[in-house]
Amino acid sequence: MTSNSTAKTLVKTFLRTPHSLKTKFQAKQLLAQFLKTQPYSPSSTSILISVYSNFNLLHPSLFLFNSLNSPPLLAWKSIIKCYANSGHFLNSLTCFVQMRSFGIYPDPNMFPFVLKACVFLKNLRLGESIHGCIIRLGLDFDLFTGNALLNMYAKFQSLQPNGGHKVFAFNVFDGMPKCDELCGTSAQEKGASIIQLDRMTKVLEMMPKRDVVSWNTVIAGNAQNGMYEEALRMVREMGNANMKPDSFTLSSVLPIFAEYVDVIKGKEIHGYAIRHWFDSDCYIASSLIDMYANCARIEDSCSVFNLLSKRDDISWNSIIAACVQNGVFDEGLKLFRQMLTAEVKPRDVTFSSIMPACAYLTTLHLGKQLHGYIIRGGFNDNMIIASSLVDMYAKCGNIKAARWIFNQMEHHDMVSWTAIIMGYALHGHAHDALLLFKQMEMDGVKPNHVSYIAVFTACSHAGLTEEAWRYFNSMSRNHGIKPGLEHYAAMADLLGRAGKLEEAYEFIGSMHIAPTGSIWSTLLSACRVHKNLELAEKVANEIFKVDPENVGAYVLMSNMYAAARRWKDAAKMRIFMKKKGIRKEPACSWIEVKNRVHTFISGDKSHPLYDRIFEVLKDLLERIEREGYIPDTNEDFHDVDEEQKKYMIFSHSERLALAFGIISTPAGTTIRITKNIRMGSVHAEIIGNRLKLKMMLRSKAIVARWPTMQQLAQMADSPNVTYWADNHLLNCLAYCRYADHHVWGFSEVQMWHSLQLLFLIQTKGFFVPERCWNFPEKMYDFPSDLAPSIPNLVG
Repeated sequence: MTSNSTAKTLVKTFLRTPHSLKTKFQAKQLLAQFLKTQPYSPSSTSILISVYSNFNLLHPSLFLFNSLNSPPLLAWKSIIKCYANSGHFLNSLTCFVQMRSFGIYPDPNMFPFVLKACVFLKNLRLGESIHGCIIRLGLDFDLFTGNALLNMYAKFQSLQPNGGHKVFAFNVFDGMPKCDELCGTSAQEKGASIIQLDRMTKVLEMMPKRDVVSWNTVIAGNAQNGMYEEALRMVREMGNANMKPDSFTLSSVLPIFAEYVDVIKGKEIHGYAIRHWFDSDCYIASSLIDMYANCARIEDSCSVFNLLSKRDDISWNSIIAACVQNGVFDEGLKLFRQMLTAEVKPRDVTFSSIMPACAYLTTLHLGKQLHGYIIRGGFNDNMIIASSLVDMYAKCGNIKAARWIFNQMEHHDMVSWTAIIMGYALHGHAHDALLLFKQMEMDGVKPNHVSYIAVFTACSHAGLTEEAWRYFNSMSRNHGIKPGLEHYAAMADLLGRAGKLEEAYEFIGSMHIAPTGSIWSTLLSACRVHKNLELAEKVANEIFKVDPENVGAYVLMSNMYAAARRWKDAAKMRIFMKKKGIRKEPACSWIEVKNRVHTFISGDKSHPLYDRIFEVLKDLLERIEREGYIPDTNEDFHDVDEEQKKYMIFSHSERLALAFGIISTPAGTTIRITKNIRMGSVHAEIIGNRLKLKMMLRSKAIVARWPTMQQLAQMADSPNVTYWADNHLLNCLAYCRYADHHVWGFSEVQMWHSLQLLFLIQTKGFFVPERCWNFPEKMYDFPSDLAPSIPNLVG
């Protein structure tokens, strides 16, 4: 008897102070005791429903709600809240309409949940109808209801006309509409007009009382929808209203200064955060990291991250993305490993952030490990991650793996299509790239400006000038894409590769936007390849007007003067660079060995294994010289003798990386090398094929992002053969004939192709040195069915 009285007392106490319940288990115990000790009472039952709705216990709430014949207001409010917080937005609105049909006057605290349901159902017209109901009932003065309206209009502001969401206008007093109509799946009107900015502003102005949440909602709504000036105006008005910005305000404003690349204003916000102890907040820290990264202040981003006492997945993702975005790929990979060591679970955005680092550094081993982690984590169906994998495998030299992942994707968006098109373009498969572009258009995927850059890259690598012009003219005509600097640069590069220097000069001069130094530099590189010094001087003058600090232009002009034996002009250029403090970026190459990335700088002797590297390079040089290799020193313009020039070329960064790869990996291992500087395509051919020769001699294979022999043959047979066929290319072809096809994988037919290519280049009118025809005797002993007809190829 005593225990029963105690239970009754406890139940009554908890019913009077329901907020004292802290756990779901306590709430369920209260229900059990209530059913055992209390008589039926609508008011007590409504309090229990309210308790359960606070813990989102939907099924017990419904059990109690359905036991009420005439639910009171508290019961309706609690069940509407529970439905909305549990994600059953349609049921939440259904209950609201039913309550109104019974003539029950709504509680002001009910509307935030009803408006939340309208937002998640993406039903703008319904939200407007609820707003009208609020005004008619005279509840628009309520602070929480006003904040909910602000939030709704801020969310709907981002909807575009017809943005894929059909709308249905109905009045809450007209009765219950059909389910599919309320969800917006059957529209009487197609599309919804964009909610204008003044809608949200008017709601704010009409609110008799505003708190920090009100201002933050409006500021965030404007910032997220690109209304940056309006957002900053609201921040000023917030200050005028004696409201102090909080951490949410700062995290909304910082992306604006990141977008404006205004590091001064960003630092002011940072100082405010420090003075008010907001800098330890993970969201503020992540916003600061992103802001500094956008302003190219990666050191400040790292400082903010290092000062964090607690780091969540958002802060880790922000700093990794910041490093990769600013080209600090090694640090990005290092931080990713630290993130795993700290037992922070990566998310989909983590993988899409770190993949570009693997692609740039060609760390295929790590890329494969990440791919495995993605599969185990169930992220392989994520379209963004799949597109990143396609890009990574393509740039690491495995286009087959990239295509396989692309084919496994159920749906292809513009990003995935662009990734695979660019992959094929970079691998020299121009026709495959263009075919994929046409297929993308046939599938109804609209290309963007990046897609066209991939197309121009493909055309440039294959010398498809006419096709490139056709695509360039169709950009704005078919898809409304106005050519940007990247497109003009790609077209200028294509014309330069094809030897149409004057046409490229006129094309750049006729741009509808002012050309940058980088676009002129593309043409300057082509002038160097085609040895057109007169035009190069005109181009260099244009570069120095718009970009006086362009290091590459000074170096190229100095080298061209030296090649033309204009030593005084070359010296003047070098002296001018020295006075201005302009220094050329040192050539740098990366190679991954045993999960570690090793970096080499041209002429660097600091590596612990330098002595062994030097011996390997010396041995390789002696061996290929015995085979007839003559080092080409024409492109080395130092005032030293030929022997010294030979050894200066000998210490280039990619060669040091190559030798290190040879001594650090077992026979048969594929070696991947990446270089930091942008090289002309002919130079890439030289290095790529010489490296191949060295690899053949050591029974290894190499991937250096440079074309294969098959692609070389396509290039030589293309209309822009003049770009590829110089003595350097001929040397490469001559040297490749000595390869043991069982080592590298060359078939006898492929060996014949190198001989065919020499014939083809000769028929194009180019001089072929005599040493290039000195093939070993076994080349002429192949079976007749393996030897293609040379006359048929030429004629």
